[in-house]
Amino acid sequence: MFPSGSPTRPLLILVSPMSELTRGYMLESVVKEYRIWIFQDEDISQAERRLAGHTAVDTLNADAMIEAARGIPADGVLCWDETRILSSARLAEALGLSTVPSGVIATCRDKLATRQALELCGGPTVAAVATGDVRDALAAADRIGYPVVLKPRALVGSNGTTLATDPGRLAAAFDAVATRTMREVRERFAESVVVEEYLDGPEISVDSLCWDGDVTPVFIARKHLAYPPHFEEVGHTVAATDSLLRDPGLLQALSEVHAAVRMRRGWTHTEWRLTARGPRLVEINARSGGDLIPYLGRLVTGVDAALVAASLALGERPDLRIRPDGAAAIRFLYPERDTIVGSVQINRSRLPAAVERLEILASPGQRLLLPPSTHVTCRYLMVIVTGRSPAECANVLDAAEDAVTLIPAEGAA
Repeated sequence: MFPSGSPTRPLLILVSPMSELTRGYMLESVVKEYRIWIFQDEDISQAERRLAGHTAVDTLNADAMIEAARGIPADGVLCWDETRILSSARLAEALGLSTVPSGVIATCRDKLATRQALELCGGPTVAAVATGDVRDALAAADRIGYPVVLKPRALVGSNGTTLATDPGRLAAAFDAVATRTMREVRERFAESVVVEEYLDGPEISVDSLCWDGDVTPVFIARKHLAYPPHFEEVGHTVAATDSLLRDPGLLQALSEVHAAVRMRRGWTHTEWRLTARGPRLVEINARSGGDLIPYLGRLVTGVDAALVAASLALGERPDLRIRPDGAAAIRFLYPERDTIVGSVQINRSRLPAAVERLEILASPGQRLLLPPSTHVTCRYLMVIVTGRSPAECANVLDAAEDAVTLIPAEGAA
């Protein structure tokens, strides 16, 4: 599937390519331009070994990867997996290759450290306290003022993030947030829960290029959230000419946040709430966005986040050629209630022509549990559409959703 390419091309170690569904389009991009050697936790198929090489190694263990990289003449280390971005940076540092410094990534990965860095630099601050004790959490919430948001300090993708509107709801939710884990996140904090002030207003994400401290927002995704008091991301919309790309308040906040965490060169995915006080940071990530947001960005700007990341891995300034063109959106479909999948049926004759991609995510017999029981894994279908505007994309998404039917398994509740 993926040719190894010319031996004269730079060789990049790609740590954890992730799934074909979520990041396959990025692998397809870089393999056309570079030789790719994959580091992955498990072995891969013989067909995929047409890459320059492949090593099965614990990609959460930087020391194991450093040992595995001996003898591989790598020119750069590439990673777009949030759970492995830190170990990948440590690998690149050990090999003497270009990377976002591991200390910078550690600050971004730790939700409290990010807040502390912003406070020290006078950036757009958000009140936040880390604790491992429900009594301390209640005291912190009293000082901050309700509502507050509880966040697992080290997890990713809004996993476990919960809104608490009063002391009773905070106390009821605290243990679930404190004990929430992910197999691929090994960081552990004694003070494992961050209590933050609630940020009201629409939520967006910004994918940006930072070069020598100069931050250029490339595309903005407007988030669609559901399942309160949790913050499940059920869709995103990207418009090539979004007015926020030129908003002075957001541009200043972007610059301040990158300076605060000492990000000098890299591609970042920042998430924001547009509050009455101006943009306030939710989090900063030292990699491109998830949920196929870079795919939407490529559709409407022509900028390929994977190739930008490859250039950065080689220490080269990426060539940003933005070609604005319309809008694109993604929507994830969830069941109306907890269920077991019988089948997902698509009436393709009713699908609008503007459907760019549609993928069934759930298999027959799969149990789908809505948040907070599970997170993201209860999606049963995704659909990507294009249009001249966000409103047109929303109409196409509605029409596409009407063409899809989830059939529960026989006897499912």
